[in-house]
Amino acid sequence: MQYQVFTVPVLDGQSAIEGMNRFLRSHKVLAVERRLIEEGGQSLWTFCVEYLDGVQTGNLKYEVKVDYKEVLAPDQFIRFSKLRLLRKELADKEAVPPYAVFTNEQLARMARLEAPTASALEAIEGIGPAKMAKYGAAFLDALRAAARPKSNEKSGQSEGGHHGS
Repeated sequence: MQYQVFTVPVLDGQSAIEGMNRFLRSHKVLAVERRLIEEGGQSLWTFCVEYLDGVQTGNLKYEVKVDYKEVLAPDQFIRFSKLRLLRKELADKEAVPPYAVFTNEQLARMARLEAPTASALEAIEGIGPAKMAKYGAAFLDALRAAARPKSNEKSGQSEGGHHGS
């Protein structure tokens, strides 16, 4: 994985936007973090782009599939897998495709969260109030449950001798 940082002035930032868009179209982007830095007339946006190294996509949007087992840490991939199962269950119940609930990219961003909160989920691109109202509680519960048994994964038991959850 690689990172590229872009700064775009709020005033007269068109050439910076064009440069960033050229980069985004030509790389397999995994995540984008954005921040507004308010400094009056000098205000600017910063974008930190996480992308796969050496993967050029040209103009084809879905040329390369992301191997999330490769790009996520092992504990993050376990959370990601559990989130995918929950997504499939909800999608099947509603008779919609899984990506209509959340995309793999959104699930990966959730799996990377150190402290899952409603505001952290809403900060993920494409997750707004409607998706939060419909799915937020279920995914927050799943993220919190996946974070709990961390120290006892090897033994398969939680503290106090209880088995399972």
